[in-house]
Amino acid sequence: MELGIGSQIRHPKFGKGVVVEADASYYKIYFNFTAEVKTIARDFPNFELIEKKEAEYMPITLSDIEKAVENVVRKTQPKEEITKISMAQKWINGTLTFNPFNPDLSNKEIPIKTFFHKIVMLRERLRVLEQNINNHAKLDDEDRIHLQQYITRIYGSLTTFNVLFVDKADHFKGAGKED
Repeated sequence: MELGIGSQIRHPKFGKGVVVEADASYYKIYFNFTAEVKTIARDFPNFELIEKKEAEYMPITLSDIEKAVENVVRKTQPKEEITKISMAQKWINGTLTFNPFNPDLSNKEIPIKTFFHKIVMLRERLRVLEQNINNHAKLDDEDRIHLQQYITRIYGSLTTFNVLFVDKADHFKGAGKED
């Protein structure tokens, strides 16, 4: 039930009261009997409505907040196409080992799957950067072209990692020859 400020209710313990404030989860109700303001959950089932005043606004519920957060998470998650990008079979369950020149230092091993994921995320972030550049209101065409050329050179620097991908369509491509 949506009660606006000024709505009157009868509580089984505190008697007659008037809603003085409302938020997404609670009503603050001034009770004559105790001369106090009590906080009562919006879904409290045991009060009787004496006079209802319409709420001036629709309060945000926990459910509304959850939906909004889910929406934001869904929009900021990598696009569905990322999950379709596959790592070449020969690398699955493999490890990447970094060997320092100094023999006193230890090697570093990481799963190739982790490395692959980071490479894919790097590409997706570059794509988002490209979109932001293309849609930026304050950049003129010359600045856009300059930044796009820079991103293309970054893609070219990443072509070494194409060996990790199953499909050529997923490969990085620079400004040079087609792979």
